[in-house]
Amino acid sequence: MIEIKTSTLSDGEFNRGVFAKQDIKKGTLLHEAPVIPYPNKEHEHIEKTVLADYAFEYGINHTAILLGYGMLFNHSYTPNATYKINFDNHTFDFYAYTDIQAGEEILINYNGDVDNQELLWFDREGENE
Repeated sequence: MIEIKTSTLSDGEFNRGVFAKQDIKKGTLLHEAPVIPYPNKEHEHIEKTVLADYAFEYGINHTAILLGYGMLFNHSYTPNATYKINFDNHTFDFYAYTDIQAGEEILINYNGDVDNQELLWFDREGENE
């Protein structure tokens, strides 16, 4: 249903994204990404690496690195997908927020809420220059 392809939205060395291989209906479960959680106090070590840009909040006291395709969804303030944390299964479950056409890149709002328009760190860079 989904695949990894080159994205024009992603900067940097890897420029990958998640794309629909077929038409996908709103509400469809797209992917269950297993997590590797760690205590927030350990995040200072992750911040020294490229993984810091890919970490997700995982409850109040933990942060998580997502496996599978989880770390490859790119950001949009008008996403066509969303995710829910499934603490029982230790996964982030990604769902189609809108109907998605075959070939379309699947995008989530990194703020965690599809309607949250707060600028993210990469959009705030250079604001005060």
